[in-house]
Amino acid sequence: MCIEELREKFKNDRFASEALGAVIDSVREGGSVVSAEITGIMQNAEGGLMGGAIFTLADFAFAVANYASDEKAVSLSSSITFLTTAKGKKLIAEATAIRRGRKTNCYRVDIHDELGNAIATATFNGYIVAKPQ
Repeated sequence: MCIEELREKFKNDRFASEALGAVIDSVREGGSVVSAEITGIMQNAEGGLMGGAIFTLADFAFAVANYASDEKAVSLSSSITFLTTAKGKKLIAEATAIRRGRKTNCYRVDIHDELGNAIATATFNGYIVAKPQ
C-alpha cells in the first residue's frame, strides 16, 4: 500500500490516531516511521511520559509496517524496554522487519524523541493472517 492509502486506512485506528495523535510519516517495504506530539494527557501521575503512550506508538508503527509490506498480522507477543524519559516534544517510532516468514514475522521498533534521545525499544512477533485488500 502507498502512504496515502495507509493514512486513510489507519484513520480507523482511532485510539492511535485520535487519542494519541499518531501520524504516519513514512513507509517502506519492511518498515515504517510514525510520530506523535507529546501532550499533557500523556503524562503519568508523576508528570513523566506514560509508558502506555510510548507502547501505543510502537504498536502503531508495527501495524503500519505490516500493511506497508502487504501483510496483515496480529501480535503474538511483544516486549518493550523503557530506556529514559523524553526530553523533547515529539515521539518518533521506527519499525524495521527483523524477519518476515510465510506465517510469522518479527519487527523491532525503536522510539526516540526529536532531540535524538533513545526512549524505548520494542519487539513484536506477529502472525500473518491475510494480505490486505
